[in-house]
Amino acid sequence: MFQQLRLDILKRLEKYDYIIVEEPKRADSDLAIPLFNVSKKEQIPINEVSKEITSLLEDHPLISKLEFDRGFLNIYFNRELFSKEVLSNIKDEKYGTLNSNGKVVCIDYSSPNIAKSFSVGHLRSTVIGASLYKVYEKLGYKVIGINHLGDWGTQFGKMIVAYDLWGSEEELKKNPIDYLQSLYVKFHEEENELLEEKARETFKALEDGDKRVLALWEYFKEESLKEFMKMYEILNVKFDSYHGEAFYNDKMADVVKILTEKELTEIDDGALIVRLNDDLPPALIKRSDGATLYITRDLAALLYRYNTYHFDKVLYVVGNEQKLHFNQLKKVSDLMGYNFDITHVNFGLVLIDGKKMSTREGKVVKLYDVISEAVNLALKAITEKNPNLKDKEEAARKIGVSAVIFNDLKNDRKLDIDFNLEEMLSFEGLTGPYLQYSSVRIYSMLKDETIKEGLVDPTLFKDDLYYKLVILLSQFSNTLERVILENGPHILSRYLLNLAATFNQFYGAHKVIVEDEKVKNTNLILIKAVRVVLNEGMRLLGMAHLDEM
Repeated sequence: MFQQLRLDILKRLEKYDYIIVEEPKRADSDLAIPLFNVSKKEQIPINEVSKEITSLLEDHPLISKLEFDRGFLNIYFNRELFSKEVLSNIKDEKYGTLNSNGKVVCIDYSSPNIAKSFSVGHLRSTVIGASLYKVYEKLGYKVIGINHLGDWGTQFGKMIVAYDLWGSEEELKKNPIDYLQSLYVKFHEEENELLEEKARETFKALEDGDKRVLALWEYFKEESLKEFMKMYEILNVKFDSYHGEAFYNDKMADVVKILTEKELTEIDDGALIVRLNDDLPPALIKRSDGATLYITRDLAALLYRYNTYHFDKVLYVVGNEQKLHFNQLKKVSDLMGYNFDITHVNFGLVLIDGKKMSTREGKVVKLYDVISEAVNLALKAITEKNPNLKDKEEAARKIGVSAVIFNDLKNDRKLDIDFNLEEMLSFEGLTGPYLQYSSVRIYSMLKDETIKEGLVDPTLFKDDLYYKLVILLSQFSNTLERVILENGPHILSRYLLNLAATFNQFYGAHKVIVEDEKVKNTNLILIKAVRVVLNEGMRLLGMAHLDEM
């Protein structure tokens, strides 16, 4: 609603197509228009500009006052009418104003390597991608979620060599992924060039379709997917495609053919490259031994996805360290004539005690173990605070999982984050449980009351706290649009924290259940709208809401 009113104002001022309507400098106004640039461009005194713009806006039904002050035209909404409109929209679930026109967006996220545990390090790509999936879908996009599994490469040669040398079929069947990961660590501890050569030969045998090696690889992949699916179920994350790297083995030759036919390739020291200019190093398409590389595979995947899904935009939710790779991918695809809308949704590392994790060195923390501990800590807190709560285990699961997800998504994705379970499970501060508890607090007031539609005291919205809540509620749709523009779920997370904090401030200042029926009913309509937005916002982040906790 807030954004819609801003757009209405811009439409009325379309003769000044360069004009800006922005957040006000004055705390008591709702919007502001800086007039210096208009005065300069139109060569009219600033007071005259103010009068002209005021005349175009003063009859707007939702504007109560326009006031010129120190170069800005401050806009004040009609609080009573605006509040009524906002609360009505939320009741009817009218949130988004962005018109996606049914555009298709492919989101490539999670994408763990098979035969390795799903670690805390995989969390960021998974939850950032899953949240973006939900927000794009909410605003009318057709979304294709892709889990581009890491199921190919020389690491599988290493794993198979390690299994052949030190493995036990009996131990493998007991706990396949943990066992394979321990063998992978042992391989790297050896630091043996002969083993490295053997691994390259074994991977070549896999590429050539050696039956024994292929059967082992298939088993590793099958067991990995079983573990991954358990994790995705816990996190409530879904995908529309699980085509991993191996799926594109027979599709890379076409990429090389197109590049060659367009005369984009050249031989450099025996390798096939594409020169990119623009301060980018050449893209290595084929090594001197004929092996294709990541960029060849990603180009094949890009073309397959375009031909299959006809996307308008593709997002890659991949770490900061892959910036060069995606710059090269975009440039090569442009040279091929596709001009795809490609966005690298980059993110920082997850640190444990300030240190980076490493699969090779065995320094990995399994996400399942972390979530289990979070759930146990949540259960302990519930038992202390609310021992008579029904189904404590389910509540603890929702609190623990949501706390881990929110701890990630409240942070700007580009920054590294540190993992501290006790902090993220606090019921106070910038945490998931704080949001959930705010929703529960509202439910406790609503559950025994009946709301009478239309029974509203509009004068209450002249109160600053009432009105501050309405303004925040009106900004929900604009917040979702900003999430998409920046591909940043942290924007939604911080909005929800602000909404929850403002509600708790309101709750501390105003009694909700009062004798005056009209005031009570207005209060209930307002706090119900807050709960609707809180719960929907948490859903879009991948969190769960509760009625009791």
